[in-house]
Amino acid sequence: MMRDLGPKAEDGVGVWWKTLGRNKKTLGLDWKSDEGRDILRRLVEDADVLIENFRPGVLERAGVGPDVLHDWNPDLVVLRVSGYGQDGPMRDVPAFGRAAEAMSGLAHLTGFPDGPPMHPGFPAADSTTGLMGALGVMIALFAREKGIARGQVVDLAVFEALLRLMDYPVPALTGANLSPRRNGLRQPMDFAPGGMFRTSDGVWLTVSAGSAETAQRLLRAVGGDALADDPRFATLVEMSQHMAVVFDAINDFVTQRTAKEVEAVFARHDAVASRVLSVEEITTNEQIRHRGDIVSVAGEQTQVIGPVPHLSATPGQLRWLGRPPGADSQSILRDLGFNDERITALCEAGLVRLEGGRAL
Repeated sequence: MMRDLGPKAEDGVGVWWKTLGRNKKTLGLDWKSDEGRDILRRLVEDADVLIENFRPGVLERAGVGPDVLHDWNPDLVVLRVSGYGQDGPMRDVPAFGRAAEAMSGLAHLTGFPDGPPMHPGFPAADSTTGLMGALGVMIALFAREKGIARGQVVDLAVFEALLRLMDYPVPALTGANLSPRRNGLRQPMDFAPGGMFRTSDGVWLTVSAGSAETAQRLLRAVGGDALADDPRFATLVEMSQHMAVVFDAINDFVTQRTAKEVEAVFARHDAVASRVLSVEEITTNEQIRHRGDIVSVAGEQTQVIGPVPHLSATPGQLRWLGRPPGADSQSILRDLGFNDERITALCEAGLVRLEGGRAL
């Protein structure tokens, strides 16, 4: 499905699949057939990790559940990604990323106090699930390497990937009886000064401080000694009781100055103010370009976000972007010992797909 979503690049491949499928080989396989299952077994026998994103029970009903997979390869790490997890009362409920954003509480906390809940401006659940899944796989591989366990199952619900990032709301409710609400342009729960402000020349800046020291620098930048030395703002705890005053002071300062003027004052006080960049500005930003975070691949017009984080000895490298379905079927099957005649027969039987559905 992912390969068909969104706008298409110059070669007809979806731009989302371009980035999601990068460095991946694609094999078009009817893995539920007897011969397809045999090919799957051959792949699994020599694999470290298998990732599946079906509803719970699909692998078991097809006869290739974790028990079977571990019979084929006891050291295999199996990552199972589903909307609500492999167990529980909602295990069979269908879900996509937006359902997870709702379930996790993220949508509830996004938006303005007097407005509706909102989804973020990017597929937060899908992206975060990929990160959490990779982390779980690496932990399982490390445990295997240390001899703590052999192959194991990593069970990840999409909503849990976002729920894990919601660190402050649950402790705030259960430990301090504070129920977080949508806070619009201001910091969540007003625990520190900051928010989103528009300059006199129409540039949006986000202003933030995460400690008493940085908060004092921020207050001194926008209000001088009179604001910074006000006893109401001596600590973050006291400041949180008067955050509306702080927010108004920052807003008055920023809205009466251009972006460059605000940035100059904040720089002198070592306070934090960052421009809100558009996607167009992201692709041309000097720091982002310097870090190599926008990457081109030979023969491709489409640029994508590069590997993050940056490793000193084994840095990530993009070899290719997402390819059409079945683009690597022939080479993968040849590596498994299939000759061209056998591959052709599999294609004609509808068990294997080559790029564009063609036969050899």
